[in-house]
Amino acid sequence: MTLSPERAPKTAGTRRLTRTLYASAFCDEFVLLYPVYALLFSDTGLSVWQMSSLFALWSLTGVLLEVPSGVWADAFSRRLLLVLGPLLTAAGFALWVLVPSYGAFAVGFVLWGAGGALGSGALEALVYDELDRAGAADRYARVMGRARAVGITATMAAMGLAGPVFAWGGYDAVGAASVLVCLAGAAVATRFPEHRAPSAAGDRWTTTLRAGLTEARTDRSVRGALLLVPAVTAVWGALDEYTPLLAADTGVARETVPWLLLVIWAGATAGGLLAGAAERLTTTGFAVLLAGSALALSTGAALGTAPALVLVALAFGGFQLATVLADARLQRRIDDTGRATLTSVAGLGTELGTLAAYGAYAATASVTGHGTAFAWSAVPYLLTAVLLAAAARTTAAAARARPRSRRSPS
Repeated sequence: MTLSPERAPKTAGTRRLTRTLYASAFCDEFVLLYPVYALLFSDTGLSVWQMSSLFALWSLTGVLLEVPSGVWADAFSRRLLLVLGPLLTAAGFALWVLVPSYGAFAVGFVLWGAGGALGSGALEALVYDELDRAGAADRYARVMGRARAVGITATMAAMGLAGPVFAWGGYDAVGAASVLVCLAGAAVATRFPEHRAPSAAGDRWTTTLRAGLTEARTDRSVRGALLLVPAVTAVWGALDEYTPLLAADTGVARETVPWLLLVIWAGATAGGLLAGAAERLTTTGFAVLLAGSALALSTGAALGTAPALVLVALAFGGFQLATVLADARLQRRIDDTGRATLTSVAGLGTELGTLAAYGAYAATASVTGHGTAFAWSAVPYLLTAVLLAAAARTTAAAARARPRSRRSPS
């Protein structure tokens, strides 16, 4: 079958988009500093309090810049922000290894947080609009799910390679490799197609912000999709920081912990790859997915054995799948002009929810242990599943009532 002249360029553009997206996702996560930067801080002489303050500064930077960056992406160029983000991150990593000190680490975290915020919202908006332009918006969940799977695979590869590289060249070697991969990510981002014209008047970015917030306030379906993203993403996004502690609490040897982590993240990878097949999941089906994942999480964590972590892996796979599907639902409901803005608003909700989850986890784990803290973390997902199921029943009842009301006498 020969493609028509009109369809061929669109197909080629989609192919370029997805290849660039997957390469960008790999570069974003293939950072050898990830597994060892806490050791760098410790070896530099930082106290636990100082390290905690750096993590807080990192999160605060993301919170402050999340929404403004989305507005900039809608008002100017989304591709430009995707290029600038990795460059800022590279500068931060370079500072860490060139002048290791508390001040340099703080500036590095601000740069890293700013780089991440620039890409949040801009990436999803660019990908959805380009797919929509090619008549392939229905592939968004599948494409983004694969991108997330590529990113997790890159993280696992970086974890495996960081040890040998560190043994060979220390922090300088892993730092240089991390800077280079960020620069490669910026170069890859220049390949993103962007056919959407930025705002003719960049000084009217406040108009873009107001329009996006008005859409969320007045459209119930947009508001619901906006709230669903942090409800699905925030808690398990915080839990991933504590998975090594959960694995260690099963009683295995320290050298076995990385292998258990690979099992958990293999589950998350599988969840991303299943996004295309689950794209047409109904609201009731989405509720069942969340409830099943929550039960798997609580059971696997409460059992406290190494084999039971397979259930945690299944839960992470379900949460990853739900994260991709929630993002796809949001993209389908919002207007093109404010797409990056509202995606960033959802990202802000996720950041704030993650910070709250950190606090709740610390309060629970300090008293009950990591297994119990993981088990209690399933509660928000069960509540979200109940709310979704109730909303689905209400919508179905309203749909059944409409034909009867039309037949009834006036």
